[in-house]
Amino acid sequence: MPESSVPQLRSVTRPLLTDGELPELLAFADPQQPLYWNRGDRGAVGIGEAIRLEFSGAHRFTEASRMWRRIAAAANIENHVGLPGTGLLAFGTFAFDARSEHVSVLIVPRSIIGRSGNEMWRTEVSVADAGTGAASDTGTPVSNAEAPVATPFAAWEAIELDSPEAFAAATGCVPKSPCTVAGYTAGVVESVRRIDAGDLEKVVLSRQLEGRIAADADIRTPLARLSAEYLNCWTFAIDGLVGSSPETLARVINGKFEARVLAGTRPRTGLTEVADQAVRAELLASDKDQHEHAFAAQSVVTTLSPHLTELTTSEAPFALQLPNVWHLATDVRAQLAEDVTTLELVAAMHPTAAIGGTPTAEAVEVIHELEQFDRGRYSGAVGWIDGNGDGEWVIALRCAQLGGAVDGTRSIVASAGGGLVAGSDPEHELLETVSKFRPITTAFGA
Repeated sequence: MPESSVPQLRSVTRPLLTDGELPELLAFADPQQPLYWNRGDRGAVGIGEAIRLEFSGAHRFTEASRMWRRIAAAANIENHVGLPGTGLLAFGTFAFDARSEHVSVLIVPRSIIGRSGNEMWRTEVSVADAGTGAASDTGTPVSNAEAPVATPFAAWEAIELDSPEAFAAATGCVPKSPCTVAGYTAGVVESVRRIDAGDLEKVVLSRQLEGRIAADADIRTPLARLSAEYLNCWTFAIDGLVGSSPETLARVINGKFEARVLAGTRPRTGLTEVADQAVRAELLASDKDQHEHAFAAQSVVTTLSPHLTELTTSEAPFALQLPNVWHLATDVRAQLAEDVTTLELVAAMHPTAAIGGTPTAEAVEVIHELEQFDRGRYSGAVGWIDGNGDGEWVIALRCAQLGGAVDGTRSIVASAGGGLVAGSDPEHELLETVSKFRPITTAFGA
């Protein structure tokens, strides 16, 4: 791309003064197309689009990083706050498979309202017209009088998500996914057969649920539910992909790298305290789950070693408690060994064994053959990157993709899956997906 075609951005970040109680971040978001990233008391809401960049194919991550480096280098960034997540930001979501029909995107909002603890800030972004250096009408920072305003949430009308075949039977609509419950369990059986035959060691198979919501439904309500319930997860809404992921793919702040690897799961909804602790102990003692987890953790360490120094991991996998499941988890920490952006680290890692399998290339081909649907951005990467290349990216799990408005409604397709190794049982794996769907089905339900 010619240098002259690189958008010339100017961003200004200033503290946002509030009177008393801090406002709810989500109240600033667009009700139908929210742009949102949050965990606990840290997060940001984007308003509007200054620029939108689209990528596809096998090099989508590296092409995005290359373009973002050029844009950030040419930008005029004025930051009077200096906290992580301030300054010029792009929010992104990337497809799982290079063959996906879903584009991968980076979006720079016109305005960002951010929060970290008791501090809030506001970033405004303008775009200069190519060749003139003058700010365009659509990119000029808004004045104080035009500042983003918080708006109350609209009443929420609950929806139910169902398997594609049940959705089609109930609505008469053609399902977006060919995935059936019987097709999924048959895929589990075939995957285990190939594992037993020595074709591969692990494959991650998923299935989908579908539904429809009103075109004017206020998506901020399910997002608020996810943020409140899943405090240890990153809750997100970027380009119609909404969810709450517990798995940090790459977090880099001032040269310090962090990741959290998850593999090995047990449902925990509806259990007594005694039964719940027994499930936790069973997960920690399971040779099958420990074996599956080892694949996932080793894949991250191996791919990142060339880029990092002082790399350390948890001494042993620990049990991560979420409202719906227990996960085996390993935390990874390190220092960057070179000038590398978070997107370049994601490019090196994706797909991890946690969402693809082992060996990775062979497992992805099995996924492509047996799932028979386009995962889209599910199990891809979602997060943000700043002007220095720092950022936070998670694996897009516990999520759903919202479609555009058609005849007064929007489609919603949720995805969930699990890792299959030798000895995996189809009914157990099906029940695991039910538990993993629960964050989305509950958030969009009553």
